[in-house]
Amino acid sequence: MKKGTLFVISGPSGCGKGTVLKEVLKNPDLYFSVSATTRDPRPGEVDGVNYRFMTNEAFEALIEQDGFLEYAGYCDHYYGSPKQPVEEQLAMGKSVILEIEVEGAMKVRAARPDAVFVFILPPSMTELENRLRGRGTEAEEVVQKRVAQAKREIGFAEKYDYVVINDDLSAAIADVNAILCAESHKTKKNLEEIKEVLGK
Repeated sequence: MKKGTLFVISGPSGCGKGTVLKEVLKNPDLYFSVSATTRDPRPGEVDGVNYRFMTNEAFEALIEQDGFLEYAGYCDHYYGSPKQPVEEQLAMGKSVILEIEVEGAMKVRAARPDAVFVFILPPSMTELENRLRGRGTEAEEVVQKRVAQAKREIGFAEKYDYVVINDDLSAAIADVNAILCAESHKTKKNLEEIKEVLGK
């Protein structure tokens, strides 16, 4: 059976990656890797859907077992991408999507050079600021911090295999789907199929 492909998707807050992925993940052949965290669930969050909620002890035990593709500490809590469910889905022929920050993505890049990296960009920094303000949930100081963080993250975009500009949502969704489709048809991922046709 042909193994699935690991896709790593990143982009700054406000670029619309969550909205794009919500549509892309309607494809039943894709598996979304749910991150693990040691923070407490927020109201409405469901274990195994929003995050895999773990104790510090369980998380650290998994670190010792080399059980994460990547992990990091943030605001006194751990966040990471458990390795086992990803490997299981890939072995079953499903492609897996990791939606992670750029630092985690670079760790995965080093460990999994076969993975495919996609960065979602806003059309401009002005538009990004407008989107962040449009949420109406954050103070101006927080918006400016997010913009500064976005600039830093966008600096990593050149290290990704593909860049998708989310200027038009439908087009961005189509672009990501096209990348996923093209990668599945690469020759090196279909050598067994070629041999089957030749009867080898």
